[in-house]
Amino acid sequence: MKIVVLGGDGYCGWATALYLSGRGQTVAIVDNLIRRQWDRDLGVETLTPIRTLAERVAVWNRSAANPIEVFEGDVTDYGFLSSMFREFRPEALVHFAEQRSAPYSMIDREHAVFTQSNNVLGTLNVLFAIKEFQPECHLVKLGTMGEYGTPNIDIEEGYIEIEHNGRKDTLPFPKQPGSFYHLTKVHDSHNISFACRIWGLRATDLNQGVVYGTVTDETARDEAFVNRFDYDEIFGTVLNRFCVQAAVGFPLTVYGKGGQTRGYLDIRDTVRCVELACLNPAAKGECRVYNQFTEQFSVLDLAHLVQAAGRKLGIEVAVQHLPDPRVEAEQHYYNAKHAKLADLGLQPHLLSESLLDSLMNIAVRYRDRIDQSLFLPRVNWRQPVNRRQPKEEMATAGAAK
Repeated sequence: MKIVVLGGDGYCGWATALYLSGRGQTVAIVDNLIRRQWDRDLGVETLTPIRTLAERVAVWNRSAANPIEVFEGDVTDYGFLSSMFREFRPEALVHFAEQRSAPYSMIDREHAVFTQSNNVLGTLNVLFAIKEFQPECHLVKLGTMGEYGTPNIDIEEGYIEIEHNGRKDTLPFPKQPGSFYHLTKVHDSHNISFACRIWGLRATDLNQGVVYGTVTDETARDEAFVNRFDYDEIFGTVLNRFCVQAAVGFPLTVYGKGGQTRGYLDIRDTVRCVELACLNPAAKGECRVYNQFTEQFSVLDLAHLVQAAGRKLGIEVAVQHLPDPRVEAEQHYYNAKHAKLADLGLQPHLLSESLLDSLMNIAVRYRDRIDQSLFLPRVNWRQPVNRRQPKEEMATAGAAK
C-alpha cells in the first residue's frame, strides 16, 4: 500500500512512518519542519537529541526494503499538496500535520489564530486534494479525546443514539473542547464528516488519548531514529513532565487536586492503531470514529505511578499541588468506550509494564539535558496575553526562553 504520513517528522508521525515502512508499506513523509522551529521560538528542547529529518531518513533508507520518500512543504499550500498527490498517488493518507498543543493555542490571540488557521485550513486542503486527485484514498485523521471534554455520561465512539420527543436518531457525540486547539479538532471532524457525506470520501477519525513512550521496535534499531521526549509546559505531557522531574528529584507538579482523568496509550499502540485503520479502510462515504486509547488515569494516579517507578531506581520524590492554570473540572466522571480498535486486533501495551523502560530510564539517561526552568506553568487559560508580537517570534508569551 502507498501511504503518505503528513507531519512525519513529529513525535507520532516519525514512529508511524518507520513502523509502516518496516511492515512493507511504501511510505512518503510530508513535513514543513515547523515543529522544530516552534522549539527554537519557545526556547525549549526535546529531552532526547534528535537528528535532522534528512539524516534520519538517510540512515533508515540504507537498509529499508521500501525506502521512505520525503516531500518538504506545507499542507496549507494547496499547490504543494497537489503536486505531492500527483506524484505519489497515495492509497491512504495519515494526517498528523497540525499544531497539536493546547497550551500553545492559549498563549495569546496570535497563537490561537495561527492554530485555528493552520489546522482547519490544512485539513480542508487535504479533503479537496483527495477529492480532486485520489478520491478512493482513505483518510486516517488524528483527532483527540479532548473533543469530548468530560461529560457526566459515558463517552461513545464518535456517535450516540438519542431519543427526543418520541423520535430516535444516531448523531455525532456532543463536543465540549477545552482549548482553541481542541476546537480545531472538532472543526476538522465536522469538515471530514461533511466531505464524506457529499463527496463519497472515506475517512477514519482517530480520537487519540495522551500518548507516552519513545521506544518502538523501529526507533530502537539505531541512535539516529530516537524519537522526541517533550516535557516542557507547551508541548510536553504530564507523564513526561513527572518522569523528568523525578529524574532530578524535583517535586511532581500536580495541577489542582489531580483528579483530571484522561485516556492514555503507548506509542507502540499508536502506530499499530494507524496500521489497523489503514488495513481495514472505511467504506465509500463513511466517516467512522475510533476512540484510540487503552487505559484511563487521573493526574494523581500518574504521579503515584511515577513515585513507585522512581523508588525502583532509588529515587524518592514528593508530590506538589499547584493551582490549575487550565479551566477544567478537577473531579469528574469519565468513562470512554474504546472497543473498536480492540475488535480489529489491537493488543495493548500497559503503562504498568513499560513505565520504567519507555519513560523513567530515558529520563534518567538524559537528565543532564533537563532544564528545570521549564517545569512550572506560565500559560494561563483565564489570562491570555493580549499584546502585539512580531510574527517571526511565533511563540514566546508567558513561556520560558
